[in-house]
Amino acid sequence: MTTSALSSVGQLPIAATSTARAVDGAVSLRDPVEFARFYDRALPQVYGYLFNRCGRQPEVAQDLTQEVFTAAVAAIQRDSADVDVAWLIGVARHKLVDHYRARERDDCGLRRVRLQASRDDELARWEVEQTRDAALRALAKLAPEQSAALVLFHLDGLAIAEVAELLGKSVRATESVLVRARRAFRAKFAEGNHD
Repeated sequence: MTTSALSSVGQLPIAATSTARAVDGAVSLRDPVEFARFYDRALPQVYGYLFNRCGRQPEVAQDLTQEVFTAAVAAIQRDSADVDVAWLIGVARHKLVDHYRARERDDCGLRRVRLQASRDDELARWEVEQTRDAALRALAKLAPEQSAALVLFHLDGLAIAEVAELLGKSVRATESVLVRARRAFRAKFAEGNHD
């Protein structure tokens, strides 16, 4: 079944009164040839019904039409229904409702995922702010020379030689200041997070 062939059937009327048995006489739809004839007559009506009710989306109409005819084959094999066009349209109506319900569930699920992602982003921003505030408090509790060394080296990205020059110290002394500053910072940061 091609999309171009099916898209032209979107406006066909529904022949609700033609049954498979009435059209085909006393033949059985279990016969593949008779079912093929019935399928050829019913397909445009079922597809047209679905196409016009699913936003004129050919892929959706094709999928739902396939589900309708799959249900028809199952009903014929079980002898559980008189399968005719009206019966097919009734099944199509139910398949269409199921499609919209599933879409609503998917949309609802996506909204929940987006909401959770938004909450996660908000929580992450809050945690970053809390961590930043704790780091600033810990940095403020350090000796001025240690705070300056940490900020110049880690935040400003200066080389140790540049930090040493700005602090008026040797490179070796600056390395020593940075080691003590890191140790003190970790201790103050841990204290600040346990208050």
